[in-house]
Amino acid sequence: MGGRMLAPVHRLKKAEIVQLARGRCKHGHSFLAHYNCWVDEHPEAQEKIGFLDIESTNLKADFGIILSWCLVPMNGDVIMERSITAKELKTVLDRNVVEAAIKTISQFDRIVGHYSTRFDLPFLRSRALANKLDFPKYGQIKTADTWLMAKYKLKISSNRLENVARFLFGETEKTRIDSLHWTRALMGNKEALDYILDHCRRDVRDLKRVYLSLMDFSRRADNSI
Repeated sequence: MGGRMLAPVHRLKKAEIVQLARGRCKHGHSFLAHYNCWVDEHPEAQEKIGFLDIESTNLKADFGIILSWCLVPMNGDVIMERSITAKELKTVLDRNVVEAAIKTISQFDRIVGHYSTRFDLPFLRSRALANKLDFPKYGQIKTADTWLMAKYKLKISSNRLENVARFLFGETEKTRIDSLHWTRALMGNKEALDYILDHCRRDVRDLKRVYLSLMDFSRRADNSI
């Protein structure tokens, strides 16, 4: 691990800071001073973070379904994903898509999204209940929302993911989805479904970059999904 990593004391709880201060690494220093050593020696203690985005046919889960979702882990660039099929649209709707999403997010300690506390996660939970599927209970998985981070830590014209990415990086990967894409997707058109899935992939990549840029300005909260 190149360079010396500073312990993120502003995001740690008091008990965690005390533990780092009292512990000693192989170099004889406290883990507070040699935080790299703590990370190297305690990989099991590292929080597993995943960045999630969903694409749905409506803003309300009793009128819409999930067409696709993507999740990229903090440690890695391989995107986990699932898109609805034309056959599923005519039979089970989004049941399999939702079930796959639940199994995937359950592998992580924290799920990060953009406006996810007000849309993605409530929508996913609602579709799980509609499909009679078990959803993680309160306290099982933590969450973070880059929309809230941008709202309280930045002062820009819009806190939409696209605008935050453009402000921070001068560019965004985000693509546009017009009404024709949605209409064709609902008909099971593979080209339209693939376009929407690719749009979702781009969103989670932007999401991860935004989180990494803003995380050190925000207090780590233990809010549940």
